[in-house]
Amino acid sequence: MNTQETIYRMALTRLPGIGITGARNLLRATGQASVLFEQTQELPDLIPGIAPRILQAFDAPDILRLCEAELNFAEKNQIACLTEDNEDYPSRLRDCSDAPLVLFYRGNANLNQLHIICMVGTRHATDYGKEICRQFIEELKDMLPDVLIVSGLAYGIDIHAHRAALQYGLNTIGVLAHGLDRIYPAAHRNTAAEMLNHGGLLTEFTSGTNPDRQNFVRRNRIIAGISDATIVVESAEKGGSLITADIAESYHRDCFAFPGRINDPYSTGCNLLIRTNRASLLQSAEELVTAMGWEKDSNRPEAIQRQLFPELSTEEKQIIEMLMKHSDGAQINTLVVQCNIPINRMTGILFELEMKGMIRTLAGGVYKLI
Repeated sequence: MNTQETIYRMALTRLPGIGITGARNLLRATGQASVLFEQTQELPDLIPGIAPRILQAFDAPDILRLCEAELNFAEKNQIACLTEDNEDYPSRLRDCSDAPLVLFYRGNANLNQLHIICMVGTRHATDYGKEICRQFIEELKDMLPDVLIVSGLAYGIDIHAHRAALQYGLNTIGVLAHGLDRIYPAAHRNTAAEMLNHGGLLTEFTSGTNPDRQNFVRRNRIIAGISDATIVVESAEKGGSLITADIAESYHRDCFAFPGRINDPYSTGCNLLIRTNRASLLQSAEELVTAMGWEKDSNRPEAIQRQLFPELSTEEKQIIEMLMKHSDGAQINTLVVQCNIPINRMTGILFELEMKGMIRTLAGGVYKLI
């Protein structure tokens, strides 16, 4: 994508009265943000019924200058500006209706890693929660050495998840509620610096953005959206981690929670998620790997002769070939990433294959060859 198109996409979500949903609808209607800014007078013909106030919003030279300066800031500080057209943009996030048009990323981890989980929880982590983070990630490293750990760099469970990942040699991504010109909280600056070489920092916010309360809620959708599964370690009855769990559910992603003592206020939220079937009970890394269908292949199944299935489409054959590599099945988000097929289309193809008697569905959104 050219530089000017990137600037226009950065500006699109900053125009007054449009928002992320409106911006995505406008971009979908025109295909390019440059059309919106450079051919504004023609938009009533391209988008019948477009409101005059929206047309007026594109006359925004100050916003365009700010976005141009932001792009220069990113280039000087080794920050990648990722749009959906960029292959490094998180493919899982593309399937979310409110995904950012532009992400700012500094780090060396693959945002399309085969296995990605997020760990979230209270900012008032107890010794119980801290030990869960350490023990769970230690176990997970032995079972899935390529797993990417995502969290929000906040106090409590977030920072302990990041530090446990670093301790055991796993890459970890911090999703921020502000721009990459600062670290909040400042107490986590050293951990954030280490993460740049063993993971990275990701945000949709430009430099100069304050870590305001509403930004944390927006940040949570990115945490859930780039992950295969959300894991809540500790949470009070209300809190940001429960919001993340709800967002994950809305994205049709798996959600897990560690149970806690009934009298512990920072286990109330986890116990509630489990009791209301909004999260599966989790007690170990092995349980997560099994539920997600991520067990290591022990023996590959015998090759399936493609000529036996002449009625399969190209995409169906691609999925069958991918499932041949996973003797214990593969989770739907894994198939989405590996086959590069959008999740809304993937679900339809998997249904067709199931009707043809070639695959079956297991718990946790896992699909396996029959």
